[in-house]
Amino acid sequence: MNILIRRWVLTCSIALLFVHSYAQIGGNNVYEFLNLSQSPRVTALGGSLITVKDSDVALAYTNPAALNAAMDDQLTFGSEFYLAGTVNGYAGYGYHLDKADLTLHGGIHFISYGTFDARDVFANNVGSFKASEYAITVGAGKQLSDKLSAGANLKIITSQLEGFNSFGMAMDFAGMYADTAKNFTASIVFKNVGSQFSTYNGIREPIPFEIQAGFSKKLKYLPFRLSIIATNLQRWNILYDDPNQEDETLLFGEEPKEASKAQIFVDNFFRHFVFNGEFLFGKKENFQLRFGYNHLRRAEMSLDNLRSMAGFSLGTGFKIKKFKLDYGMGFYNVGATVHHIGISTNFNEFRK
Repeated sequence: MNILIRRWVLTCSIALLFVHSYAQIGGNNVYEFLNLSQSPRVTALGGSLITVKDSDVALAYTNPAALNAAMDDQLTFGSEFYLAGTVNGYAGYGYHLDKADLTLHGGIHFISYGTFDARDVFANNVGSFKASEYAITVGAGKQLSDKLSAGANLKIITSQLEGFNSFGMAMDFAGMYADTAKNFTASIVFKNVGSQFSTYNGIREPIPFEIQAGFSKKLKYLPFRLSIIATNLQRWNILYDDPNQEDETLLFGEEPKEASKAQIFVDNFFRHFVFNGEFLFGKKENFQLRFGYNHLRRAEMSLDNLRSMAGFSLGTGFKIKKFKLDYGMGFYNVGATVHHIGISTNFNEFRK
């Protein structure tokens, strides 16, 4: 297992060295809602989970290589009460084809931005309008060998913002190595490979392409699974250059010290990682406690000289009879916390 971890770290390091160098990633793409969490479990684990292969069909939205027979006939739905009254949600279903040994899934990811006042150039109220976006997803995953699996997703994307509309398509490609004997999993995912086909105003914008890789390890003598996920591997520099910091003064009026090259490197390096863990209680792991840390989120959302929980997340999941209930909470800022709830069931259990 140590050899596998060293190989994974080496691969990620090489990828980070040879990718293009850009600045901050936020606000550069259309259809940014594709990066929002699709389930309370993912929200509780820092916003990314590509390293687990179990019966949770929602995981197939971001890693189709995680599709497996345990997801057969499972239905899941989750809704996230996001910032500023925005609602983000996902519903998905899985089905396994025994003869082809192929697992399929379909789902819809949606976001509703609510109702807005429409005003003219003189600020007169002339009515109201709504804004929303959808991604209809279908995917397939197949076990290539005892430990290797692969999968792909196709996403059909529509966006309606007042009188402006846009249409696009994207695909995900993923591979996973899962050693059940050692409780070790490693994955790599190429997310949102595609294009915007019709534009809002004639200007074509890129969609949020991303490369992620990670591994998870379930401990032998403790009901705990740790995951480390590297994000935005397609770019090295994802620092945000805040112009307000140039005028910042400290408590007693002294000028802030300029960060060293080593500090800048370490900060940027850890912005690429999400750390999370799950405590799995019970013989069938029917009760779970979760937590996560996203350094990129903390670095961009925390306030200077004010402590907060920005970047941290937590949640739980438990099964009641034939239904699984999940809850996740993500801390974005002092006044910005998101809550995500979900429910799932497997129709095969009703046939027993």
